Amino acid sequence: MGATDAAAAREIAVDLAAIRAAHARIRPHIHRTPVLTSRSLDAAAEATLFFKCENLQKVGAFKARGACNAVFSLDDAESRRGVVTHSSGNHGAAVAWAAARRGIPAWVVMPENSAAVKKAAVRGLGATVRFCAPTLEARDTTCVAVQAETGALLVHPYDDWRVIAGQGTAALELLEQISDLDAIITPVGGGGLLSGTAIAARGVSPSIRVYGAEPAGADDAWRSLQRGQLVPQTDPRTIADGLRSSLGVKTFAVLSTLVDAIGTTSEDAIVQAMRLTWDKLKLIIEPSSAVPLAALLERKLPVAGLRVGIVISGGNVDLDRLPWQP
Repeated sequence: MGATDAAAAREIAVDLAAIRAAHARIRPHIHRTPVLTSRSLDAAAEATLFFKCENLQKVGAFKARGACNAVFSLDDAESRRGVVTHSSGNHGAAVAWAAARRGIPAWVVMPENSAAVKKAAVRGLGATVRFCAPTLEARDTTCVAVQAETGALLVHPYDDWRVIAGQGTAALELLEQISDLDAIITPVGGGGLLSGTAIAARGVSPSIRVYGAEPAGADDAWRSLQRGQLVPQTDPRTIADGLRSSLGVKTFAVLSTLVDAIGTTSEDAIVQAMRLTWDKLKLIIEPSSAVPLAALLERKLPVAGLRVGIVISGGNVDLDRLPWQP
């Protein structure tokens, strides 16, 4: 570990013990999701794949884990103030759901161009929705305005240690369910899932390889690791709407220390992987969930012949606007 990596490691405020504590905290509220396999997908990827089905999680995404841990970590005085977040959909739904479980108010700032199915989900879970322009700056400024107006506490979608610890519980379960994994892969947008996964996986099995996968049209994580510094996401262009976020300071510290590599993938491969998953696993997944398999189909990560865990991140998709429909 070089000097830069050592400095980043000192900034990491979550360890395996924190992820185990998060799992104990949220276990009464979440699903222990199944792990599925497919010989045909193994053949396509030239590896033995184990899919952790977080598309079957509460609110249809792994985001329930991090939001639940953050909301249930608040003390009573803090919780009475309510919570606010910004999200293109899944994290917003997760915060709304977790807040409803605890009986506290929630506000969710959403870009105006968020998928209709995700807007409906957030509203249906009882949150107050505030719309903003589809930029990271607009998300942040609108959240600040809501906080000033309401006194609500921010639950950041990914750059929050409580959220990162909660997201790591998916990998913790996967490593309990499937022994002797050689590698584990997750999609990477803001980096919360990959960060929690890396901390959990390295804590349980120090020799395991940890990889991220992201669209080539939204490759700030790949560029950040290549340059050794945080490179902001400025103009993401991808069908994988859940991966358009930019890494945060906390998630970059984790990724730059514990992640072996990021594989980028084309839009065509994402659609192909999404359709293959629907066909072979009989699972509804969203484009973001297909990115790890897409990276393997394009041979962007060195996993040939290995036992590989893949976290399927979510299944919230607009059935009237599927990417292979004319």
